Amino acid sequence: MCTMKIYGDVLSGNCQKVRFVADHLRLPYTWVPVDTLKGESRTPDYLAKFPQGQVPAIEAGNGRFLAQSNAIMRYLARGSRLLPDDSWAQAKIDEWLFWEQYSHEPYIAVCRFHMLYQHKPKEAREAWRVERGEKALNLMESELGGRDWLAASSFTIADIALFAYTRLAPEGGFDLQSRPNLRVWVARCENVLGLAPNPNVIASR
Repeated sequence: MCTMKIYGDVLSGNCQKVRFVADHLRLPYTWVPVDTLKGESRTPDYLAKFPQGQVPAIEAGNGRFLAQSNAIMRYLARGSRLLPDDSWAQAKIDEWLFWEQYSHEPYIAVCRFHMLYQHKPKEAREAWRVERGEKALNLMESELGGRDWLAASSFTIADIALFAYTRLAPEGGFDLQSRPNLRVWVARCENVLGLAPNPNVIASR
């Protein structure tokens, strides 16, 4: 039996999403580290498997290759509690997955990249990107008022998708201290996933 391979960078939120799902569901896999800053996702061998040249990606055996973090999460979570069978619940999960990639990740993750990897000061962040990142966090803060999870009555891949970079948002210069619903939700997700609390997010218990 071929063990699934997950290609990724452990510091990437998009790669963490896939790893969180696989670990939570106790799926067997081999982690293959890929350093995108060194061009390891652009080698001929890698591009032969994943023409988009991105991480994360998985090799599922029998010549099957899949990229894009949210597509991978959906594949791994099929038939599990992380992706309920109910069609409406799945539609609400997809709503958050699409929103995460269009209205959250491009702002939160990119600001983090500029500060963490390019060592730019907080003040050097692009104002328009910061504005949209703040808007995304504000929407989540509002939506989490009075409920535990984003898309359903239980923890799903929608929560994992948004959790990864929201938890890391302080590394991109975003403040979670003024957003109590988000801080509690981050702590709740950490508890379900068995993760140590992020020291940058002091959650109210």
